[in-house]
Amino acid sequence: MLSGVINTNVNALYALNSLSNTTNTANTLEQELSTGLSINSPADNPAGYISAQGFTAQLGGITQATSNANQAISLVQTADGSITQQVNLLQNILSIASQAANGGATSQQLAALQQVVSQLETQVSTISSQTNFNGVNLLDGTFQGVNFQVGAGAGQTIGLSLGSTAANQIGAYQSSGAAAGLYHTDGASSGGVADNTGASYAITSGGAGAFTTAAAIGVSGSAGNAAFAVSAATESALGVSQAINAITSSTNVSANADTSVAFTVTAGSFSFTLGNGTGTAQTNASQITGTVTSVSQSGLAGLVNAINENTGTTGVTATVNAANKLVLTQAQGDNVSFANFVGTGTLAAGGTTSTTIGTGHTTATVQGLVTLQSNQSFSLAAASSDIGLNTGSALSTVSSVNVSTVAGATSALNVVTYALQQLEGVGGQLGATQQRLQATVSNLQATDTNLTAAQGVVQDANIPQVSTELTQQEILQQAGVSALAQSSTLQQAFLKLLQ
Repeated sequence: MLSGVINTNVNALYALNSLSNTTNTANTLEQELSTGLSINSPADNPAGYISAQGFTAQLGGITQATSNANQAISLVQTADGSITQQVNLLQNILSIASQAANGGATSQQLAALQQVVSQLETQVSTISSQTNFNGVNLLDGTFQGVNFQVGAGAGQTIGLSLGSTAANQIGAYQSSGAAAGLYHTDGASSGGVADNTGASYAITSGGAGAFTTAAAIGVSGSAGNAAFAVSAATESALGVSQAINAITSSTNVSANADTSVAFTVTAGSFSFTLGNGTGTAQTNASQITGTVTSVSQSGLAGLVNAINENTGTTGVTATVNAANKLVLTQAQGDNVSFANFVGTGTLAAGGTTSTTIGTGHTTATVQGLVTLQSNQSFSLAAASSDIGLNTGSALSTVSSVNVSTVAGATSALNVVTYALQQLEGVGGQLGATQQRLQATVSNLQATDTNLTAAQGVVQDANIPQVSTELTQQEILQQAGVSALAQSSTLQQAFLKLLQ
């Protein structure tokens, strides 16, 4: 049976609801087309929205981390440029020290060279104090424990610490003679004139030797620990230094040796055999004969010339210092040995005990000083006193370099060489850090690309699909409007029954 009502138009309600849903869908699709995003609010896709926001936060962190890493690269390059300039300055100092150590310059020329060295030393320290990046000092020792944030998360950092590169903070770590040790270092004479150049030696009459034979003397350096042995009480400083250098790869500590002794001379005739060697037995010996007419530069000239005429054989050179003492030097660190002494003059020198050659002693052995050195601090076992050394190391700095004497210039060669090693080590550290930072930037850029792609998968709109769906919804909208219009036709027909 046909039922007709005019109070409730259910078909119109159906059409209206459908039109409303279609319109909402069409509006959403239009928003996706206009923004290019499938998720414009949490209501669109709650789970996708959370994921997309996570990607957004991570990408923001990566963008800032990339900027941080690039700034850090600039900082490292600034420090590296300054280190390069300091290395150039030290190489200049090294060249000047080598020139001064050659022995052919006058005292006035050496003083002039020292003035140049002083200026270069000052500039090394100036660079250290003035190297600055964005208000942060880099090379004055305050740049310690700095972490560059090079990732989006906590703990994703690259650390860097730089010590001071001032002239008073770099140089050679060296061993020193024990205060109550075996060696004698000539001090000032009664007239206040330095007797010698500062070289240390041990001298004994006959062949006793001053060293104490030890099973092993330990060396603890930056590369590790090892030990060397003293073979005999008469072993030369050269022999000991060779034993130390044999374990350098295990300790990062090397050694050199020098034998230099100053004798107080009395006037008279001299005849003796002078030689060198690693023990008491004379090697490369030569007969020396001379006369000292007076204790003066000219009075000692005959004996000095006699010794120097045989330097090619003995390796021993002779000079007279400002205190009119006879200084004998064996630069390689071999022992200097005397035998068969006869004559009316005498040679006296301090040491473990004071030894005078020519008053009952016809033979004597002079042993040199072993100097250990490294570009980092080191220590020796207590048995190092067996060769007259302290157990610790001390830094001989570039700022203390003085080339106004040949001995000072010779010492400067070691100090500057090790200072260069220290700066080169800092340069290597900076280079490695820069490589890490550059690799980090490359990784961050690759990560940014991949995360951006992943974020796009989650939230980017599929434009062809959205366009198709929007067209469909627009057709449905038109159909809904038409259906809504048609839904009133039947109710209008019932009105004719009331006429």
